[in-house]
Amino acid sequence: MAKKSFFKNYGFILFMLTGIVAGCLVGALKPSLGSKLAPLGTVFINLMFCVVVPMVFCSIASAISNMSSAKRAGKVMGITIATFLVTAAIAAVIMYLVVRFFPVVTGDYKATEGTVDSTLGVADMIINFFTKPDFVELLSRKAILPLIIAAVFFGFGVQMSGGKESMVAKLLDNLTACLMNVVKIITYYAPIGFFGFFASLVATFGPDLIGDYSRTLIVYYVLSFVYMFVFFPIYARFGGGKGAVKVMWKHLFRPAAVSFGTCSSVATIPTNMEVCEETGVSKEVSNIVVPIGATMHMDGSAMSAIIKVAFLFGVFRPDFGTGEAILAIIVAVFSSVAMSGIPGGGGTGELVLCTLFFPDQLAVAFPIALAIGNLVDPPATMVNSAGDYVATYIVSRFVEGKDWLQKKIGGSKEELATEE
Repeated sequence: MAKKSFFKNYGFILFMLTGIVAGCLVGALKPSLGSKLAPLGTVFINLMFCVVVPMVFCSIASAISNMSSAKRAGKVMGITIATFLVTAAIAAVIMYLVVRFFPVVTGDYKATEGTVDSTLGVADMIINFFTKPDFVELLSRKAILPLIIAAVFFGFGVQMSGGKESMVAKLLDNLTACLMNVVKIITYYAPIGFFGFFASLVATFGPDLIGDYSRTLIVYYVLSFVYMFVFFPIYARFGGGKGAVKVMWKHLFRPAAVSFGTCSSVATIPTNMEVCEETGVSKEVSNIVVPIGATMHMDGSAMSAIIKVAFLFGVFRPDFGTGEAILAIIVAVFSSVAMSGIPGGGGTGELVLCTLFFPDQLAVAFPIALAIGNLVDPPATMVNSAGDYVATYIVSRFVEGKDWLQKKIGGSKEELATEE
């Protein structure tokens, strides 16, 4: 019985990790073969993207539509955004302190010239982040933030037209459930997709892993896992109370593996929804926190922004001061908020940071920052997306009460055993 229970809880995770390890080995030992396996990973990511776009709209609109009042919906959203800002700030400060004690550039760095087509205007950035000129343009993974805003407006519209008693609210709830079942079918292919994705990733970036960026990557990868293993339990304990850490560890590795394997916060939304339901997080909370978190909760991206700027300061300037660090955090959050769900981030965050801090060296700084962004994408997305699941604990505490977790799982001795 114990073996059966272990396989039920962790079997799929083991399959996913096996796919990742096997892909890395193939990419390292047979780069020519690894580079040809990219379509295996692309198929999985594309399938996820196709289902996640309608899921984001339906889940957020359904959560708001089916709440007891518009006031409660506003409360959940307010607490959610506040939680994201606080945890991102903590992550960025930690990374800044680390790079101050362990500089990522210790010697002379010879950068090669690169090219940048154009810089990004602030007005255009704001318009594109929050709106689209046509409804059909919302139906894309590249417009997740405008889609979320549209879903919020639609949800409040349903609230004003009968709320959870309306036919539209019931339809949205049913559509969300149907889409979750579609996701379960797609995830059976995940281990194969991860195999192809990582075989291609290692085959492409393998030389850089032991080259000029090695010290930066070591610092970032180590700190990402330290942050997840040290601060996630703190957040879970604060949000869920006694026993919450044990419950979190039981469910955390699934979204962590999916996000690490796909390098996409958006593609991890369905998995986060599943583990939230298994944990006992209410749909009112998970259906808002998780989709919004995929574009706004960026602890890993905040750390990534700091280490990129620290690296570039090591190349071009003598010191990366506190003032520059604070400015880098603010700019990174706003510049990459609409890009965090896309593998590689689209380069928008890197371009804005380089334009702000290194305008005279833009053609050199941008390719460097972009390369670092690609190389740290797996752990950055892991921290971002797995953190969305942990954030539901904190939001639930303020929405449902301090003992929300104990009530949800009925005080089960198995789940709420005393934490060691």
